[in-house]
Amino acid sequence: MQGTTVRRAGLALAATALAGLAACTSPDPADRPGADDRAPRGGSLAALRSAERATERAGSARVESTTTMGSLMSMTADGTLGWRDGITGTLTITYTGGTIADTMRRLGTTSMEARYLPDAYYARMGEKFAEKAGGKRWIRYGYDDLEALAGGSGAHLGDQMRSTTPHQSVQLLLSSGDVRKAGEETVRGRPATHWSGTVDTADVSDDGLRKRLTEAGVTSETVDIWVDERDLLVKKVEKARMPDGLMTQTAHYGDYGVRVRAERPPRSDTGDFEDLLRQGTGRP
Repeated sequence: MQGTTVRRAGLALAATALAGLAACTSPDPADRPGADDRAPRGGSLAALRSAERATERAGSARVESTTTMGSLMSMTADGTLGWRDGITGTLTITYTGGTIADTMRRLGTTSMEARYLPDAYYARMGEKFAEKAGGKRWIRYGYDDLEALAGGSGAHLGDQMRSTTPHQSVQLLLSSGDVRKAGEETVRGRPATHWSGTVDTADVSDDGLRKRLTEAGVTSETVDIWVDERDLLVKKVEKARMPDGLMTQTAHYGDYGVRVRAERPPRSDTGDFEDLLRQGTGRP
């Protein structure tokens, strides 16, 4: 029973680790902007490409986000992420609702530390979890190992976690056929330009991104971003109709260029996700 509980928690965390990094969106028809609201295509592309380049060059940022995924979970994430050589960084993730929060609560905690490295993701669990997992306080998820999840969703998670960056939202808007300038607003005291658009997955020009969206079951999505006077992304809102329900994420970015540290936990205190799978399936 303990092995099943640990494995269930491990699978749940694998399925939602990506939510700390990014979310995809699927709009209601009413969300589509009217023709009169659309900015000239050339001007939109130039502004968005400037934001894409500036955000990519910054290399790192402090991130605060809230995410909801149907009845499966709701969570907050806070920390720093870098993207110069794959995703690296550390986030504190707190589950605030849904079935995953219930699972975590039974294991004695609803908050955990998440460390992202180029080849793997690490989750630090509580003491009660360690008692059920041979004294190990950390779970390691090798991105390649995530392919063991059924239905190809694991491969999708692995690809996403290796390539997701804040400027992916800008890349999505560049693929939108109806991107518009929604106005000038203030985000946490900074003036920012609000851009909004609907993206059809089939129209996404980046092959890898289009594949990930397709495998996640996303056919279209809306993306809203706010860009400051430095051409840096300071806020995004994304929503998606996923198999588990509507996924919505709001993220704020700041302190661009911040130093990011993400150390591997001690091997002696780390269990492997692949081992958790073996516990539940009886594989040797």
